[in-house]
Amino acid sequence: MKKLTMIATLAMLAVALLTAQGPAKVYTGVITDTMCGADHAHMGISPDEKCVRECVKAGKQWKYALLTPDKKMHVLSDQAAPEKFAAKKVKITGMLYEKTGILRVDKIEAAD
Repeated sequence: MKKLTMIATLAMLAVALLTAQGPAKVYTGVITDTMCGADHAHMGISPDEKCVRECVKAGKQWKYALLTPDKKMHVLSDQAAPEKFAAKKVKITGMLYEKTGILRVDKIEAAD
């Protein structure tokens, strides 16, 4: 059942990526994970960057995400590149798919 769910999720992501329209934009925020979001203290793992990495590795349901200054969290399409930016402020060039909340990552770089 989990495998079927994963395949369906990947299929929806592929459809979203293929049907995207509009230009890429730059989004800023902090790389986090979908389990902790803005607060890593409850996990008892420090520093925050270690917590982010461990949460993503702990289970397939937890993903790297961008936490924006207005506290919105967007799951990232690229789950490899964000690892080196865990708990760091970044600029991501890409496109946000409003219906799914997924942010397509074209480019990710450290922010000032």
